[in-house]
Amino acid sequence: MGKLQPLIDKLHENHILTATEYVELLEQRNPEDTEFMRKLAQEEAQKVFGNRIYVRGLIEFSNYCRNDCLYCGIRRSNAKADRYRLTKEEILACCRAGYGFGFRTFVLQSGEDMGFSDETICDIVKSIRTEFPDCAITLSVGERSRESYEAFYRAGAERYLLRHETASEELYEKLHPKELTLANRMRCLRDLKDIGFQVGAGFMVGAPGQTLEHLAQDFLYLAELKPHMIGIGPFIHHQDTPFRDRPDGTLEMTLYCLSILRLMFPNVLLPATTALGTIDPRGREMGVEAGANVIMPSLSPKEVRGKYLLYDGKICTGEEAAECHACLENRMKYIGYQIVTDRGDYPGWTRE
Repeated sequence: MGKLQPLIDKLHENHILTATEYVELLEQRNPEDTEFMRKLAQEEAQKVFGNRIYVRGLIEFSNYCRNDCLYCGIRRSNAKADRYRLTKEEILACCRAGYGFGFRTFVLQSGEDMGFSDETICDIVKSIRTEFPDCAITLSVGERSRESYEAFYRAGAERYLLRHETASEELYEKLHPKELTLANRMRCLRDLKDIGFQVGAGFMVGAPGQTLEHLAQDFLYLAELKPHMIGIGPFIHHQDTPFRDRPDGTLEMTLYCLSILRLMFPNVLLPATTALGTIDPRGREMGVEAGANVIMPSLSPKEVRGKYLLYDGKICTGEEAAECHACLENRMKYIGYQIVTDRGDYPGWTRE
């Protein structure tokens, strides 16, 4: 028996540990216990979801951003970023292509682009809802007011992704400009959950300055928030940011955190992110084998994919959506999983 097995069993049974126990679990990790926890996490995911992998069609509709986060390639002050905005018709064309591949969730993601007013976003959401009534619409457009979120929900969006990035105020301040606060980020997540959205939070693994204690805070914050989705990925530097020379987060630690999250939240929608596939060719498959059950391939037009670069080396920027989809389907089949054409809601969630 590995030395961490009693702690892993405790997490498996209670779905929560103390901050000290999380730090111990992270600090004392070793190959034997990592594999023990990975298998448990994979079994937990399979109990709830079988071998089904939900796909979300990601449409990155603007890389303009009013913020200047130190880690991000589309930060406001990056003059080298080649900026673009998609029109409503271009966004709908992406949805039509995705629908043809069997996608039943569309994720509209952008920087915090005030060129897209609440009214404009609501109009786009309503158009998608009208044309694709059987599809889920997810927004990921950053921090807005509660009134904005309520308008998006009324328009027909039902999911919202907003990574908290880190639950440590001290680290949050090191990663973001002073006008952005952790308190407001958490306010946004509370509002979204209160309104009725399926909410996605999440954090970076290996962010500059991050400690194991910071990661323990993330686990405890998520236990309190109880999100429906959790997106985590390794920090990957971008050459045109202040963090260009910082070391990247690791595949090993990200997979380990995925397994911890699956044991904490058996029902949660947990993506194997594109960033995982960027740091290792089998990264997304390994994410699934560590407990993930969602993949988010891009439906963005080929000509703009290479412009939505939050970090260096992003995969699949030169492929057509159809190629990308076929490749993922084969990759999942190879490890014994199947991509399903399903909205893939959080178990038991209904729109109020």
